Amino acid sequence: MRTLVSFFHVSLDGFVAGPNGEMNWIKVDEEIFDHVGHRINNSDTALYGRVTWQMMEGYWPTAADQPNASKHDIEHAAWYKKAHKIVLSKTMQHEQRLNTTFIGEQVEQRIKAVKQQDGKEILIFGSPSATHALLQYGLVDEFWLFVNPILLSKGIPLFKNVPETTPLTLVSSKTFTNGVIGMQYKKA
Repeated sequence: MRTLVSFFHVSLDGFVAGPNGEMNWIKVDEEIFDHVGHRINNSDTALYGRVTWQMMEGYWPTAADQPNASKHDIEHAAWYKKAHKIVLSKTMQHEQRLNTTFIGEQVEQRIKAVKQQDGKEILIFGSPSATHALLQYGLVDEFWLFVNPILLSKGIPLFKNVPETTPLTLVSSKTFTNGVIGMQYKKA
């Protein structure tokens, strides 16, 4: 069975964005980009909510072609182009795009079916609404959290719709020089 991994930057108090979606508090640098770049090689599928997918689709297909493209832009754009995309969206469920599957109904059953298919792990990238939808069905197997040294006190929480107590096991952790702590948790 394929593993479904939620991949997020999060504040110390558990928010993935401010009240209006602000993410200007997230600390990223080459060290984190290199870590993430190495990490996503274990994945061949990206899962997004509609809003995040539209942002990604507006940037990554041509990011490597820009004259000022960074090493991260070039590497992630190459991964994005070859990765299969799954988009949770009720409004786009009948869309057809190359290498993209839109799911708007029977989310639990359809994601369970995807997890049974051959392939590498599935990454949820920065889509809190998609994560919330999948958490309610207990479909997220692993969390990769990049805990930023900040308290937001309000905003969009990462953990919402968790149906019951979910024990986790810390698999690995890494402290980055910018103060961010990366942690990998699996369901116990």
